[in-house]
Amino acid sequence: MIEPLIRQIVRAVGAVAASGLILVASIPAAAGEAVAYTRKGVAYEDVRADLETAIINEGLKIDYVGNVAAMLQRTGADVGSDRPVYAKAEFFTFCSAKLSRAMMEADPANMSQCPYVMFLYQRAAANEVVVGYRKVRVAGRGAKALTEVNKLLDKIARSAAR
Repeated sequence: MIEPLIRQIVRAVGAVAASGLILVASIPAAAGEAVAYTRKGVAYEDVRADLETAIINEGLKIDYVGNVAAMLQRTGADVGSDRPVYAKAEFFTFCSAKLSRAMMEADPANMSQCPYVMFLYQRAAANEVVVGYRKVRVAGRGAKALTEVNKLLDKIARSAAR
């Protein structure tokens, strides 16, 4: 069950990265879109550590870390491409027991909003690191908790992008 979700996340993160699109907080993103912030002149490892710390400081546990850059490098020949997309790229998944419970008690179908996804990447020839998250869809029952999830994710991303 988690494999299709991971493939979906990888496609979404890859599409955002390939487009070169960077969304900023002042431009509201539609449900399910990526919101991203850029840090220039800092090492990827430093931004990664800041992102991990920001998640943990919210009392959350990272469930899974996916290495998108390694996957693309490993599978490039299989799909007929040797073009590097990222120097480094990862995503973290996690949930908040409190917010997830609230949104699922309001509507059990809100389970589709978990896990939450934070990502960071450095493009192949760039001196900047992008950190961001996939917004959860705010609609219907549980909208209050879903709004709080997006606020939490934005707080974490901004902390890592400071």
